[in-house]
Parts: sequence; structure tokens; C-alpha cells
Amino acid sequence: MRTMLPARHSINDAYGHHVSDQEESTPLLGNRPQGRSSPGTSFGLSVFNLMNAIMGSGILGLSYAMANTGIIGFSILLLIVALLAVYSIHLLLCMCIHTAVTSYEDLGLLAFGSPGKILVASTILIQNIGAMSSYLFIIKSELPAAVAGFLASDHSGAWYLDGRLLLIITAVCIVLPLALLPKIGFLGYTSSLSFFFMVYFAIVVVIKKWSIPCPLPMNHTVTYMEISNTSECTPRLFKFSKESSFALPTMAFSFLCHTSVLPIYSELKSPSKTRMQNVAILGISLSFLIYFISALFGYLTFYDKVDSELLQSYSKFLPNDIMIITVRLFILLAVLLTVPLIHFPARKAFMMMFFSNYQFSYLRHIVVTLALNIIIVLLAIYVPDIRNVFGVVGSTTQHVCCLCFLEFLLKLSFEDFLSRQKKM
Repeated sequence: MRTMLPARHSINDAYGHHVSDQEESTPLLGNRPQGRSSPGTSFGLSVFNLMNAIMGSGILGLSYAMANTGIIGFSILLLIVALLAVYSIHLLLCMCIHTAVTSYEDLGLLAFGSPGKILVASTILIQNIGAMSSYLFIIKSELPAAVAGFLASDHSGAWYLDGRLLLIITAVCIVLPLALLPKIGFLGYTSSLSFFFMVYFAIVVVIKKWSIPCPLPMNHTVTYMEISNTSECTPRLFKFSKESSFALPTMAFSFLCHTSVLPIYSELKSPSKTRMQNVAILGISLSFLIYFISALFGYLTFYDKVDSELLQSYSKFLPNDIMIITVRLFILLAVLLTVPLIHFPARKAFMMMFFSNYQFSYLRHIVVTLALNIIIVLLAIYVPDIRNVFGVVGSTTQHVCCLCFLEFLLKLSFEDFLSRQKKM
């Protein structure tokens, strides 16, 4: 007589491999090399890596988003997006437990076979190439101005103010060596540095709230304090306009880091669903806090006059302020340090598409890494509107990969569980 299976199933039940509640909190990475034991990445460094994947140049647009939605409206929307990010990571980890795999590509293989694997891998590859290229485009555009801010006299035409040359130097000296590292856990130290850059940015935004008067001086220079009771200096709790629709996508993709979740999970020390969920909760919570503080005080400084890129507002009224100059450089460095992190999922996706049946090779690892870096540098140099093109491509592919595709996988998998149990 066949015994009844528990109500809670996994895809392994059909093959006699039921995943129990106790096993959910035990390491599932049986594919680690047995010959050389790896201690894994610590909890703290994993949090830093996840936060580095979350936070980027998008933090500069959140004050503008608050100006177009109001303080309470912005807070509600940002909280909803953060909760959705936590829940979607929870669903992703549940899929890993139920299927005993730890990559998007293998999830696609289980759900749709080889076409599903190719679909997921190509989506991740396109999205991450677009993101890396857009980040390097920001470096090419903004780094010369950041360097010029530290120079006392006019150095126009100097080689160190050439955006393309600076881009190539940073790509060769910083991005490539970090991207060549064999494990994503090694980037935890640079990710922690990126996190402190973002904290410094939030602190400067708070401090400068009291350095710029309201209403703003007409000559765009702060030479005196001006007090006014006009509505220009009154914050809005709610605001609805046609610009509000542009604020939502800015927030909607502020917490999307899912292509980096599974690589981080795979190298986590003592990996388990509960432990990785705690990494996600802490990383998203700290990111939410930094986002909210910088957006709130940036909005309370400029109100409706805030630019879509917050640092441009400060540059107009405090052009020679050393803190603004340094924070601009730090933001660029934080963006630059994000590129190697999102390079890992892109390289893995490429490997899974073309070399999934081959053992690891350092030569192949170096060649693929070098090729991807050449592609993103060339795109950043020669495509003039790369931020717009890859903004659309990146947000679309990441939405498909991280939200729709994940829930579709869950639906198909659990329908498969039920159909198998009915046959039994």
C-alpha cells in the first residue's frame, strides 16, 4: 500500500528525493569541488555584495522621484518595491530548495528544457551587458568633470580630462582585474568600500540641507541666507502629475539585484535558504534606509526645483564645495565597483550557453572575461545614447528574468508536482 506524501512537495518528490523542513536549512550545494574545500563567503561580505548589486547611480534620481510623488507617496511606493524585492528573492530561494539547483540557467532547463536554459542565459547576458555598458558610459561622461573639480586652473584639452581615455584606463586597471577573480565572494571587500561611498553620499546630502537657502537664489550661487514663507519651501506629502509616472520606474528597479543573488548564494558560507534570506533582508533594509534618507533630504533642500540628477542641483549652487566634489567622485567609484560584480552573472550565463559540458578552464575564463570587457567598453565609447537604449533593454530583460519568469517557473513547477501526485 502506497503511503501518502506530505502536502509540501518538491520537484524531487517524483524521484524519491523529498526536501524536508530540516533540509531547507542545510547546505544544498553538492556541486562544490570535493577535492578543495572552500570556506565560502562570510555573511557580512555577502550582504555588502548584494547591496553593491542593488545600489548604483539610480540613487541620484530618487529625490526627483520624491518631488513628483510627495513624501508619503514616495515612501509608500519605495516600501512596496522593497517588499516585492524581498518576496521575489524568497520565491527564488524556494525554487532552489525544491529543485536542488542554484542557478537561473538550471531553473530554466528544468522548466522548459534547453530552450528555457538558452532564454534565461541570453536574457541575463543582454541585461548585464547593457547595465555594465551604461555604467561605463556614466564614467566616461562624468569622470572628467570630477577630476577637473580638484584642479585649481583650467586644464582643458589635457589627456587626463579625456573621457574615453579615462574610461579605458579604469576598465583596464580596475574593472578587468576584479572581473578576473574566480569567485564573487572576493568582491565583498570592494563592495564594502562601495557601501561606505553611498553612506558618505547620504551624510553629505543631510549636511548640505542647511547650506542652501530657500527659496533658491536666482544667480545660482549661495552668498546669503534667505528666509521665505512661500509655498516654494513647503514639502508636499502627495503629488500626482504626468511626471509621477516617470518616477515609478526609477523606484521599481532600485532593488532589482536578482541576477547576482544566486552567485552570492552559491558562495555563501554554510548556505541555506534561511541564511540567504537574512542576507537579502538586511541588504535591502540598509539600501532602503540610504535611499530614503538621501531622497528625503535632497528633496527638502531643493523641493520642486530638484534636478533629475541630484548632484547637478548641488553643482549649480555649490560649484566649488569640496564635499560635493568628493561625493561626485565617490559615486562614480561606487558605480565603477558595481561593474565587476554584475560581470560574474554575465560571464556565467555565457559559459552556461556555450561551455556547460566543459570543466572549468582558467584560459577560457580569462578569454571570456576579456571579450566581455572589450564589448562593454566599445559600447560605452561608440554608442552615443547608450543610457537610453540599454535603460529600456536592461529594465525589460531584467523584469522578464527576475519577476515574470521566476513566478512562471513556480507556477509550472507546482502544477507539475500536482499532476505527478495525481498519477501516483
